[in-house]
Amino acid sequence: MTTTPAAPHMSVGAVPEGVTLPLPQQNLSVEEERQVRKQELAAAFRLFARFGFSEGVAGHITARDPENPSAFWVNPFGMSFSQIRVSDLILVDHDGKLLQGKRPVNNAAFCIHSEVHRARPDVVAAAHTHSVHGKAFSSLGVPLDPITQDACAFYEDHGIYSDYRGVVNDTEEGRRIGVALGEGKAVVLQNHGLLTVGASVAEAAWYFITMERSCQAQLLAMAAGEPKLIDADTARMVREQISGPLPGWFQFRPLWDQITADQPDLFD
Repeated sequence: MTTTPAAPHMSVGAVPEGVTLPLPQQNLSVEEERQVRKQELAAAFRLFARFGFSEGVAGHITARDPENPSAFWVNPFGMSFSQIRVSDLILVDHDGKLLQGKRPVNNAAFCIHSEVHRARPDVVAAAHTHSVHGKAFSSLGVPLDPITQDACAFYEDHGIYSDYRGVVNDTEEGRRIGVALGEGKAVVLQNHGLLTVGASVAEAAWYFITMERSCQAQLLAMAAGEPKLIDADTARMVREQISGPLPGWFQFRPLWDQITADQPDLFD
């Protein structure tokens, strides 16, 4: 990873002379960009395992291939998040054809993610698991409220898909999920869980982590009483302050540093 001079940001205070902050690498070759996406993907799975987001064979994170935008890298069916390495990832196209890899495709992953990637050509990555608080919150069929600074990241920037019809086994339901997502960064899948997207794997993974925690916070607040909402103008302002491709990527960085130091075998 390269570094560039620290970008101005209100969260960054005085910076010592000569100190730089890590930023996303630029001007990479196709091969280099593919490797970055696959490494972030493997790291995200390890982190999701650490946070307890796995549930049997459910859950998937995808990264669009930089050379073939009609294909994406994804975890193989039936493999534990905690064991996924770069070399385990498989490449699937939007027609469900396995282009690279020696393990089977999760059909639900294909049906959902192929249509999300098709609907949102600006999106590099999408994340969906059956995390506990996301599942619980999704059963309410309501959006996240701006009750905390972190929740403001999703204010007026996430949808609700309310037509749950069982395990997703056809691309038509994936298409409807893409419609519910719209131009937002996330969608609550009613009675199912959460799905987030981003311009990088890091951004999509970070949004999933913080959205899951925001669901937990709202459930706790609702159980305790009636949460006080942040006003709309402030919520919009905070959303612009704390979210976006660069803030999302950077928020993921401490977690990346932690998991790659603890579990370097993910790069294998």
